[in-house]
Amino acid sequence: MSFVIKELEELLLHGNAHASFEKAVGGVDPGLVGKVPEGLPYSIWQLVEHIRVVQWDILEFSRNPKHVSPDWPEGYWPKEKAPAHAGDFKKSVDKVIADRKAFIGLLRESGEGIYTPFAHGDGQSLFREALLIADHTSYHTGEIIILRRLLKDWE
Repeated sequence: MSFVIKELEELLLHGNAHASFEKAVGGVDPGLVGKVPEGLPYSIWQLVEHIRVVQWDILEFSRNPKHVSPDWPEGYWPKEKAPAHAGDFKKSVDKVIADRKAFIGLLRESGEGIYTPFAHGDGQSLFREALLIADHTSYHTGEIIILRRLLKDWE
């Protein structure tokens, strides 16, 4: 495995200079995942679901040339502030982790091909999509931590 792929994997899994996605959502009070602090637009649930949908879209775009992305922005953000069922939050978190693992599998399989633009799209490569997942997840992971702090649910 190349040095760059190892580094991308570390970035996707651990965050390195910041808290990981797992740390940000780990141990969250289930009663708070649907709360929206005053003056802010989203709940923890909505942020986790947004991360899930965006990462899934990038994964599918990266491995399936016929993939059709959801409409922007409504297809990427849940309207509901809280999950419909008690287990939905865990399912969403688990899906983020599973899809990230699948994306890392694509990186490993591609080797130096990570730099080759896809035949579909407008110049994207697996390398670019890995950076996009890391950047996007990191941004919203920070927001999750801020929400948890505002809701008095962060150490």
